[in-house]
Amino acid sequence: MASVLIAPDKFKGSLSADEVALALERGLLEAAPDTRVDRLPLADGGEGSVAAACAGRFAPGGITVSGPTGQPVTAGVAVHGRTVLIEAAAVCGLGVLPGGHKAPLTATSRGVGEAIRYALDDDADTIVLALGGVATTDGGAGLLRSLGAVLARADGTSIGPGGRGLADLHTVDITEARTALKGVDLVLATDVDNPLLGPTGAAAVYGPQKGANQTEVRELDDALAGFVHRLAAAGVPDAARHAEAPGAGAAGGLGYAGMLLGGRVCSGADYFLTLLGADELLAASDFVVTGEGSLDEQSLSGKLPVALARRARRYGKEVHAVAGRCTLPAERTAAHFRSVQALTDLTDQDCAHDSDLSARLLERCGRALAERRLGREGRERTETAR
Repeated sequence: MASVLIAPDKFKGSLSADEVALALERGLLEAAPDTRVDRLPLADGGEGSVAAACAGRFAPGGITVSGPTGQPVTAGVAVHGRTVLIEAAAVCGLGVLPGGHKAPLTATSRGVGEAIRYALDDDADTIVLALGGVATTDGGAGLLRSLGAVLARADGTSIGPGGRGLADLHTVDITEARTALKGVDLVLATDVDNPLLGPTGAAAVYGPQKGANQTEVRELDDALAGFVHRLAAAGVPDAARHAEAPGAGAAGGLGYAGMLLGGRVCSGADYFLTLLGADELLAASDFVVTGEGSLDEQSLSGKLPVALARRARRYGKEVHAVAGRCTLPAERTAAHFRSVQALTDLTDQDCAHDSDLSARLLERCGRALAERRLGREGRERTETAR
């Protein structure tokens, strides 16, 4: 009996990672019903990270914290023993903005700090921040203040929320926040390698997605630069060096705040692959099916499908990819994937925002792959490999 591992990321806007895996499984089993299928929904640190963790060995939990505009939101977390995983997008993400109205200058990461407080109160010794999909560009200032940091104006009053508030910053003291995380392993899971400042920084690259125009992007970048300057002047160790580090610009600068607190950046894709036991499943599979909503240039920098393909190569397993769309030529994908199917090649309709259509097309992809890979010749290859 052939064994297949289906391990996709979400198709943003249409299907969760688990829904993608289920649709592919239905199509594959329709064409090859005697196949053993293992499903492993994945995440790379952005939206869907809690769901992916809970599909594994983590248990779901819920907390109520401040959202990006200060209004309360209920966010899911994932818990395993004394490890707590917090998804920044669920706390201060674009998807939880009231009415969907963007607030690029004032959105705050305060709720992420409150979520960390919850984890500390539950005696967590490892806190994983899944960084991505946030509405904020405040350098993690809101997070730091929730943990006891002092960020004040010249008159001693607290600065306002968001990146705009940093423009008024005069006095900084993050001692209490650093003390709160002492002895805790703070993991910053992201596949973004942007620094905090400059043309490839948090404001310039991601600010427009959060509603910032070019004038506001410059305002935010200047405010973040002032934040770094004030921290360095206050004697915060490596404040300037951390700002230049890969990942500092993740999640509007939450990566930077995490580094200031002693956190360590790791590849979100590789972290979740290890966390969810991908190696054991890869070793037991004959081949692998993965995918994501958009297979593009960013994918090649180590996002989930490529990270999985690299790991599968250690076990000599071929990997087939399915994507909502693929903007890469075949010669760019061939190093990682035996085949690539894109939903946009199968329909003229907008499947990116149609979950039913996406699911049907994924079933079709699963059937096609099974017929090609698990037909008589495919079965003979599998048996020979064994």
